[in-house]
Amino acid sequence: MSGRVYQLHSTLELPLEDVTDYFESDPELPEQIEDIEITRRNNTLIIKSAAREGTVSKYTPTAQLKASVAETRVYEEEPENGPGAPPAWGEEEEEIPSELVEFAAFKGDRETVLQNTALQFPMFEVLCDLAQEAEKGTLTAIAERDGELEATKIVDGEKRPATVEVVEGPGPESSPKNGVNWRDNKFIT
Repeated sequence: MSGRVYQLHSTLELPLEDVTDYFESDPELPEQIEDIEITRRNNTLIIKSAAREGTVSKYTPTAQLKASVAETRVYEEEPENGPGAPPAWGEEEEEIPSELVEFAAFKGDRETVLQNTALQFPMFEVLCDLAQEAEKGTLTAIAERDGELEATKIVDGEKRPATVEVVEGPGPESSPKNGVNWRDNKFIT
């Protein structure tokens, strides 16, 4: 099986604990990936693929997923007036139970979230599996699998139908004839 990722956009957010629990539960990985290595550098989480022996040279950087990590206050129940809103007249402000939770945000386009080309498609499959665990965010992609273009859309952990649509863009015949030629403009040096 072969594949390539052409376009990817992600707004996925998962609790960091859910990400580590997912990989500690020994998920089924694509056949080209032997193992996953998770590294945290300050506020960056890097999930790197370790290739099966003989798949790629040991000096070739393999694909990795990159997420930013940030703490967010999560309330057990949403206050009636909203978080941080002043209490109604005459009422005492009551403390709403909350906790700080670290979230891993896989946000951005292909080069931001899915880095390096060796084993890129198998790591894209890992990202799709992880996206189905997310309660918040969207993953959209156009990839090639076995010679066919395939659209992927996962919203709030649920796989949605998606299609690839090819549309005709502006060509040389539709460009304006009286436009400014910026390349040969004598006023620009």
